[in-house]
Amino acid sequence: MSQWIMKRRLRRPLGMLGGALLAMAVFSSAAAQEAPTTEDQITDLVTAIDTAWLLVTASMVFFMQAGFAMVESGFIRAKNTSNVLMKNMLDACVGGLFFWAFGYAIAFGVSGDSSNGFMGDGNFFLSDFENYAFWFFQFAFAATAATIVSGAMAERTKFSAYLVYTAFISAIIYPFVVHWAWTLRAG
Repeated sequence: MSQWIMKRRLRRPLGMLGGALLAMAVFSSAAAQEAPTTEDQITDLVTAIDTAWLLVTASMVFFMQAGFAMVESGFIRAKNTSNVLMKNMLDACVGGLFFWAFGYAIAFGVSGDSSNGFMGDGNFFLSDFENYAFWFFQFAFAATAATIVSGAMAERTKFSAYLVYTAFISAIIYPFVVHWAWTLRAG
């Protein structure tokens, strides 16, 4: 089937979907009870710009995964390229799961005044959490920290041992260092 026919077939459903989304946005904004003040609008705009910037920079850091994968695959024998590419992919996946479950809570968990100064003690599994842009930013750095070492370990470690290393870096080592360097300094 030609591309023209496929585009023509998708035009109507996508147009209907776009129209429905636009109608929902218009009706939800029309249903607002009170008009926001200029200060509220400026605050919302600044928050939106800050969030957009945070997501752009986090995406740039996250794309370092691809750069490390290319560099590492260029330095090893061709037979091990798929192994290194899989390690870099799983750095992001396994690192993301462990940073979501434990790492963020250790690094930035709600400690309050009774903090022991050693680690954060709240927000495990991101419970009672709302700032996902900040979490993505921190996750990108945690995954990159685990990937940096993978080039030195290329062709030298078993795959299962590397996964354990990635989980350990993302869940424990990186979060403790971040907590000591950033959270304690801010407090």
